[in-house]
Amino acid sequence: MAENKITEEKSGTIKTKVKKEQNIEAVLNIYASFNNTIVHVTDMSGKTLTKITGGMVTKHDRLKANPTIAMFIAKRIGENLKEVGVKSLYVRIRAKTRNPAPGPGAHAIIKSLSREGFKILNILDTTRIPRGGPKKKGGRRGRRP
Repeated sequence: MAENKITEEKSGTIKTKVKKEQNIEAVLNIYASFNNTIVHVTDMSGKTLTKITGGMVTKHDRLKANPTIAMFIAKRIGENLKEVGVKSLYVRIRAKTRNPAPGPGAHAIIKSLSREGFKILNILDTTRIPRGGPKKKGGRRGRRP
């Protein structure tokens, strides 16, 4: 923890103020499908700090899940978090349900934010996996071509 000391002299007395830097932590929720990338940052209690999607960065639907666009999303997220004073992040990556891997933007966002100086404390995969659930469509003999 770094401490900045500020001294002031007023009428012969010296006052010393110690200003401590806070290490604020936040949760970075990334939803990366193959059609879009959504990043939602909350504080530890769940209050939204910022939320940016691929559609807020580009107007081309085909580019919303692009790693290059994800870098621009990370840049905007970084600017907003530096204003608030966040320095450490817990990352939660989520892909579409039943998908084995997240979309192409998830890795690019984490890499960009770590380059901007944010400390990544933990990376967690929160992709939803169905456990049984309702019957799949296709009938008794399955889907036929």
